[in-house]
Amino acid sequence: MRRLAVILMMMVTIPSQSQESSTFTAAWWNVENLFDTRDDPKTNDDEFTPQGGLHWTQRKMWAKLEGIHKTLTMMDLPDVVGLAEVENNYVLRSLCQGTPLAQVPYRYVHYDSPDRRGIDVALIYRTDRFTVTTSRRVCVSDSANDFFTRDILVVEGLTAAGDSVCLLLNHWPSKRGGDEADARRLEIARTLRRLMLDLHARHPEAAVIAMGDMNSTADEAALTDGMGFGTDSVSPDGIRLLTQRLPRDWGSHKYQGLWSYIDQVFLLADDRWQVRKLKLLKFDHLLTDEATQPGQRPRRTYQGPRYEGGLSDHLPLLLRLQHGTGADSDTGKTSRPQ
Repeated sequence: MRRLAVILMMMVTIPSQSQESSTFTAAWWNVENLFDTRDDPKTNDDEFTPQGGLHWTQRKMWAKLEGIHKTLTMMDLPDVVGLAEVENNYVLRSLCQGTPLAQVPYRYVHYDSPDRRGIDVALIYRTDRFTVTTSRRVCVSDSANDFFTRDILVVEGLTAAGDSVCLLLNHWPSKRGGDEADARRLEIARTLRRLMLDLHARHPEAAVIAMGDMNSTADEAALTDGMGFGTDSVSPDGIRLLTQRLPRDWGSHKYQGLWSYIDQVFLLADDRWQVRKLKLLKFDHLLTDEATQPGQRPRRTYQGPRYEGGLSDHLPLLLRLQHGTGADSDTGKTSRPQ
């Protein structure tokens, strides 16, 4: 009788313990010019056609999609993946249904943005691990001044454990615009900050995660003034700049021989959400040796006009959160394939 009582207690307590803690994985990656091969007369995508200057073909597009699939598989197929520089629904559908990712229940959220090249941010997500409850785009362009850029994609949903997560995906203007581009990024940062605070006020139990190619490092005005980050990487509002914890000898992007983190991950959440891991993923197939100096750089699809057969000029980031008790922080590590 006593033994039966112990077994019954175990049957009761084990499921309740599993409900005390759950994990959620989110990846971010600028996949650099994921175009289809058709000319869209409304956007500047001519070079990414078979007749264009880069001679972009179906074979090259599918090779890139297969490489993205391979990379996501090496990430252990995250619950959600934020992507930058995707052209349209066709390339997302091809990724989710035309590669071996079709064996996993990935779906996508995407809206066309007013970017002149026709590149947008998007989310792919596993329907067995994340349920989208609502999505919308927030326009940060300024049509009155002929300034068009990528929208912020806002997606709200529930994890498999029923925990609330709000995602904000970004691709801010590049540095090519000089002071004007700096001012635009600063204004977009202020918009993002307001959005995060509003979502947190409406969903105080949720993890509010902003990810993106911000084209800004931690010491630039968009993050110090726009997002309010100080030397401790936490804003007065409680928003955390997680990428500051990553090793400084690498970065998500390399320019003129120097690595930097222009891809960022921000988190606003209560103490029940713990950061278990944040990784910069340096898989071998994503890198190539520098031609004129020591070290490596991201292996791009095109290096100038030359087809290189790689995937992107950015490296992906992977975040693992734990909701509940018993979370162990494990940030600041990089990853190579096992």
